[in-house]
Amino acid sequence: MRNRILIKIISLALIFSMMIGVGSACSFFESGNNGGFFSPTMELTDNELVPLTRTPAVPNILMPVASGRLVEKNSKAIIDYSNTTDGYIMVKWLTQTDKQLRVQVIGPNDATYSNSIWANDSFEVIPLADGSGSYTIRVLEQVSGDRYAMVSSLSVDVSLKDEFAPFLRPNQFVNFDANSAVVRKAAEIVAGKSDLMDKITAVYSFVISNITYDTNFANEIIAGNHKGYIPDVDKVLANGKGICFDYASLMTAMLRSQGVPTKLVIGVAGDVNHAWINVYSEETGWIDRVIFFDGESWVMMDPTWAAAASNARALQAFIGDGSSYVTQRLY
Repeated sequence: MRNRILIKIISLALIFSMMIGVGSACSFFESGNNGGFFSPTMELTDNELVPLTRTPAVPNILMPVASGRLVEKNSKAIIDYSNTTDGYIMVKWLTQTDKQLRVQVIGPNDATYSNSIWANDSFEVIPLADGSGSYTIRVLEQVSGDRYAMVSSLSVDVSLKDEFAPFLRPNQFVNFDANSAVVRKAAEIVAGKSDLMDKITAVYSFVISNITYDTNFANEIIAGNHKGYIPDVDKVLANGKGICFDYASLMTAMLRSQGVPTKLVIGVAGDVNHAWINVYSEETGWIDRVIFFDGESWVMMDPTWAAAASNARALQAFIGDGSSYVTQRLY
C-alpha cells in the first residue's frame, strides 16, 4: 500500500494562489526582474549526510559557520568560502552604508542567483544550490537607483560532500536554528513517527490546516511596499498566515530540521510566479512539483491552494498533470 501511494506522488510543493486573481497570489516574484527580489540593471538576473527515511525525534541541526579558513576579503566585504563542500558560502559587509547590497552567484548550470545582504555586521548564508562545479561569487554595492558596482569577486571550484548538503541547512531564505519555534513545532508534529512519509504528511497537514493566506500582505507586496521580502519562519508560524513564499519557507525549515533533504523552489506555474518545495525520499528520489492529500490518497493538486480553496476540483483541473510547473531557482 505504501509503495502504491508513493508511486502516486508527483511532488511535494508549497504554493499559494487564490482562484480569484490567480496571477496576484505570489506576484512578488515579478517576471523579468530577478524573481521580484530586486531589479538592478547591471545584468543581475535570477534565472556529509545520507538522506534519511527514518529521522531522529531530536535532530542534530546542521548550522552554517564562518570558519575563516578560506576567505576573500577587502575593506568593504568578506566572503568566507571555507565550507563549500557543505553547499554554502557566507558573506558579510564590513562598513556602514545606506546603499543596497547584493551577492550574485553564478553556478555550474549558468543560473544566476542574486541575494540581498545588509550592513549589520553579521554573515549571510548563501547556498550553492547548483551542486558541484565552478562558481563565481560577486559582491555588489548600489551606486544609484538600479546601478551597482562590483566591490569583490571570487571564483571557486566546489565539490559537495553529497548532493543533499545545500538542502539540509538553514540559509537566508530558510532561516532557523536549534532554538527556533519552527524546530520545536516540527519535533512536536512528528513525535512518535519513524517513517519518512508519515513525517512529511504530518508537517504538510499541519501547514495547510494552520496557516492561512495573507491577502492584505499580498496586496502590499503587489503594490511594491516590501521589495526584497524574505520570510521569517517563526513569525509566519506565530501569526498563522503568509503568502506562498512563507508557506514554502516554513515547510522547508520544518523538514530540514528533521533531517529531510528539502529544496525551496522559485519558479512558475503556467504564467504565474510561485514558490514551492521538493522533498527527497530514498524510495522515490526527489519528489517534485505538487501533491495533495485528500484524506484517502495522494492526488495531483496544489497544497497551499488546498489550504484555503473551496473548489479543489477546479484547481486540480488548472494544475493538470503538473507539467506547467517550471523551476527557475533553488534555495
